[in-house]
Amino acid sequence: MTSTRRWRVVAALATLVLSGALHAQEIVVSAAASLTNAFQAIGQAFEKTHPGTKVTFNFAASGALLAQIQQGAPVDVFASADEDTMNRAAQARLLMDGTRVDFAQNTLVLIVPAQGAEPQKLQDLATPAYRRIATGTPASVPVGRYTMEALNQTGLSAALAPKWIYGESVRQVLNYVARGEVDAGFVYRTDALIERDKTRIALTVPTTPAVRYPIAQVAASRNATVGKDFVAFVRSAPGQQILADFGFSPPGAP
Repeated sequence: MTSTRRWRVVAALATLVLSGALHAQEIVVSAAASLTNAFQAIGQAFEKTHPGTKVTFNFAASGALLAQIQQGAPVDVFASADEDTMNRAAQARLLMDGTRVDFAQNTLVLIVPAQGAEPQKLQDLATPAYRRIATGTPASVPVGRYTMEALNQTGLSAALAPKWIYGESVRQVLNYVARGEVDAGFVYRTDALIERDKTRIALTVPTTPAVRYPIAQVAASRNATVGKDFVAFVRSAPGQQILADFGFSPPGAP
C-alpha cells in the first residue's frame, strides 16, 4: 500500500470513528406538547453545557408519544404531561428501571378568546353563550382527561357533551381559542401564557390528581448515558429555573 493510499484509509477510518462518536452523543426526547417552549430552551442550554451533544425533540400529545414508543420509535427520553400515561409505559416495560421521576407541575385553566364572553364559574358553560368548547381528546391527551375528571365532579358532563370540540394536543386547543373558533377551551396555564394577546384566563380549574409531569429514560434507548445526563439537567437548578420562566411549578408544589 502506498503512503498516499495508507493516509486515505486512515483518514476514512478516522471519519467513521468521529461520525460514530458524534452519533453516540445524540438523543431523541419525546415530550408532551405543553413542554414545547420550555424544553426547546432546556435543550439549547443542555447542548451548551455538554459540547458535542445534540438533542432532537418530538412534541405531541402524551398518548400519541407512548404509542410511538410502543411501536418501536427510537426514543431515549420520555416526558409525559400526566402520571397515567407514564404508568402505562411502565406497565408495558418501556422504561429504564429506576429512572422515572416527577420534574414539574402545572395548572388546568379555562380560557376564552380575548374578545369573548368570560364565564364567572364553570356552570356558565352550560348556557347558550358557549356553543363550542374545546379540550384535548380524553383517550390520548392528558388535558382532556383532567378536564373530564374536573367536570365530572361538578356534574356538568351531560350538559356539555354536545358542545365538545376535541383537539389532538393541548396546543391545538389553544389555537382553536386564539383563533376564535370556539367559545372557550381547557388548557394548562403555561399554554395560556403563550397567547396572552389572543386569549384570557377566565377560571383556574382544580384537579385531582394534580397536573404533574414525569420523565424517564426509555428502556430501548441507544444512548443511555446522554439520556441520563439530560434528565439530570432537567431536574437541576438551571433546568428548573427555565421551567419556572415558562410558568411551570416545582413537582412538589401545593
